[in-house]
Amino acid sequence: MRAVADALQVFFDDRAEAEVRVRWERLTAAGVPSLATRTHRRHRPHLSLALGLAIPQKARADLRRDLALLALPDLWLYTLGTFPDGQHTLFLGAVTDTELLAVHSAVHDVLAGRVRGPAGQYLPGAWVPHCTLAQDLTVEQVAAGFAALLPLRPIRAAVSGVGITDTRTGEIDFLLTR
Repeated sequence: MRAVADALQVFFDDRAEAEVRVRWERLTAAGVPSLATRTHRRHRPHLSLALGLAIPQKARADLRRDLALLALPDLWLYTLGTFPDGQHTLFLGAVTDTELLAVHSAVHDVLAGRVRGPAGQYLPGAWVPHCTLAQDLTVEQVAAGFAALLPLRPIRAAVSGVGITDTRTGEIDFLLTR
């Protein structure tokens, strides 16, 4: 797993955040470690737009300016899934509509060529919008996680803010709040 330091993340309204946290609790009750208990334990439910080793201050200032002009759509966390990368991640997949893709494209226009060590899976054309529930699980934990979370009820999430999270410490530099 790469040592990512900066993540551009979209945060949810209180109701949606609480609903994701309930799913984290259901995983914990099933013996599956969730994001609530991972690393620095300061994770907030979120959807990541970009990741890299470093997002410089000038790019952050430009993102602040552009985010204030964008219409940030509500998100529908609609599916339960995992990635085929062998890291055994459980996530809530977001419905990918034209508005969400436009926001993603706009932030990557600002970030293009400015992020040190960008993560390719978050670039336009490769991105799978999702809210991570648990990472680095065993195959048995993935199966237990699916069992604990099904049947799944979709979550409508309004955007409460956008920030850059230092993934090593959990510190958030908010670029936009609502």
